Amino acid sequence: MSDSSAPILVVMNRFRVAAHQAEQFAQDSRVALATLAQSEGFIDGLIAQSTDEAELRMITTRWVNVGSYRRALSRFEVKMSAIPLLSTAIDESSAYEAVQVIANGQTMDINSGRAADADEIGLGHASAPVVPPIRS
Repeated sequence: MSDSSAPILVVMNRFRVAAHQAEQFAQDSRVALATLAQSEGFIDGLIAQSTDEAELRMITTRWVNVGSYRRALSRFEVKMSAIPLLSTAIDESSAYEAVQVIANGQTMDINSGRAADADEIGLGHASAPVVPPIRS
């Protein structure tokens, strides 16, 4: 396999979990992951803990594309069970698009879905200072 234009989004949320919070985090993270897994476009996910730092945990999910992930986050069930937990994640970039996948002995390079001007245009920069309402 050589090239695909279908991006895969990988989301990694890391957490610092104190020993006295570990049991509650385990329960909450399982519910959050199960709820996310019911979303369209969800590929797979896992809950992991660091082998080097006892307090470091991670929830990783893979999605068929960024749109699937964003739609999942807007689901009521996700807002109720996953978002409260995800909001406690370490404040760092968490979403990554796959650029190469090797599976079952095959390599697939994936075209980036990132906009060419992504480093220049940020949230709120793409619109005018005043945007009139749409009228029908």
